[in-house]
Amino acid sequence: MKNIRGAVAIITGSASGVGAASARLLASQGCHVVINYSRSEEAAREVAAQCEQLGVEVLLCRADVADDAACREMVAKTLARWGRVDILVNNAGITRFCEHHKLDGLDAQDFHDIYGVNVIGPYQMIRAVAPAMQAAGQGCVVNVASTAAITGIGSSVAYAASKGALVTMSLSLARALGPEIRINTVCPGFIEGDWLRKGLGDEQYEAARTHNARQAPLGVTANPETVAEAILCFITGPQIVTGETLIVDGGRHLNTVPLARR
Repeated sequence: MKNIRGAVAIITGSASGVGAASARLLASQGCHVVINYSRSEEAAREVAAQCEQLGVEVLLCRADVADDAACREMVAKTLARWGRVDILVNNAGITRFCEHHKLDGLDAQDFHDIYGVNVIGPYQMIRAVAPAMQAAGQGCVVNVASTAAITGIGSSVAYAASKGALVTMSLSLARALGPEIRINTVCPGFIEGDWLRKGLGDEQYEAARTHNARQAPLGVTANPETVAEAILCFITGPQIVTGETLIVDGGRHLNTVPLARR
């Protein structure tokens, strides 16, 4: 297992959910962390305080990853603080909830917005950290996609398509940026938490959670902490692994059946 004590990690979208859980888990391993947010400053500050209590240094950085200048500035601030960046977790993501058969429920701007954060954002972040990682001779990137990339289901067609693009981009860049930089992807299924609850509403959220758990051979759904554990595996696990995609859903993808239309 690779020791990451004293390393530096940027985790995008780390004010809540998987990003926050990842920041706390990396901090518990002695890794300094950059907490990134675009709107939720209060929540981001709380996560930062939790990480500092674990004995590491923290940099709080507001940045929209869809903005290339903001990505470059966040990396520049990280390098100014520590002189290095060892780990990048591309977790920031957005969606628009729309049933897949409702083709008029999405327009071109929805696709542009979702791709801007979910695909272009990770590309811009990787491009921004690449010089420092290459100069150091090593670096690790973990992209957070979704089982929507593999199954074609999820919160909307645009979201599923964006996550599919992220998986493909991860393969391309893992090939292009080796041997210095390793790039892998985690694909969570249904993740318990406020993000999906707010998007679906309480009733549909509970129905979806129950449905996904029943369809999963392990009888569970993911939560932010279990996804963070998968991310950590790519960071500290075998250093020979790159270009891989890990599904984190209790085996739910083995029995993929979307909810019936209402």
